[in-house]
Amino acid sequence: MSLFIVDRETCKRDGICVAECPVRIIALDGDGFPVPQDGADERCINCGHCVAVCPTASLTLKTMAPDDCQPVRRDLRPSMEQVREWVLSRRSIREYKPRPVEKDLLAELIDVARYAPTGSNLQPVRWLVVERPDRVHRLAGLVVDWMRDMVAGNKAPRDLLDRMARIIETFDSGYDYICRGAPHMVLAHGPADLPATLPACIIALTTLELLAPAYGLGACWAGYFNSAAQSHAPLIEALGMPDGHQTCGALMIGYPKYAYHRIPLRNQAVIDWR
Repeated sequence: MSLFIVDRETCKRDGICVAECPVRIIALDGDGFPVPQDGADERCINCGHCVAVCPTASLTLKTMAPDDCQPVRRDLRPSMEQVREWVLSRRSIREYKPRPVEKDLLAELIDVARYAPTGSNLQPVRWLVVERPDRVHRLAGLVVDWMRDMVAGNKAPRDLLDRMARIIETFDSGYDYICRGAPHMVLAHGPADLPATLPACIIALTTLELLAPAYGLGACWAGYFNSAAQSHAPLIEALGMPDGHQTCGALMIGYPKYAYHRIPLRNQAVIDWR
């Protein structure tokens, strides 16, 4: 089969697919119908934009047909005001109910977050979900062990070492400052040798964090956890990452214990208009 086929009975020959192809591998033949250019199979990134943008569903890629794709529901799109409120009211959640999140709910959340942009549709993001709260706490303990090593070896700036010392003391007294008692952790990882992996994982996790409140959940970036996951061998081993993969970000996630009632102030955006 060719890279794509076109239904000549329904195609309007409007050239939209040609204009929207990000790698410019579609041309128009003498009759104005879309055709693949030479080498199109090798250059196609399988983004599906040609299928998605056709108003008459006339173009079928060999990897996806219009009927395979979910139709866009414009009636479900939120207003500008609703989106603004959603983003401004987002909070990093650090207090959680002990109730675990249903596995199907976490899976659905990740299923939506996988649609976050990845650069050239490379889709390098892989997910790791730590389901059991006791495992989350054990991993937090490994992060604290990493901090003990950092403090003992004086391996960071003084202010950071002082902060780590306080976190260690707090953890030893019974409060998990690393994962905040969250019942679950979600990590994004991917091939370490692929430049697109790090930004793709961060974008995917950010998307997941923004989605979480729609599912009644809250999330928070686990920065110390992710830092330790880059270099602390016991934590890396416990996570069981595939060979050649790097952990690019981690979120604690669960049902929020408290609700927020106001949007706190933030610094004004610093914009350089040119």
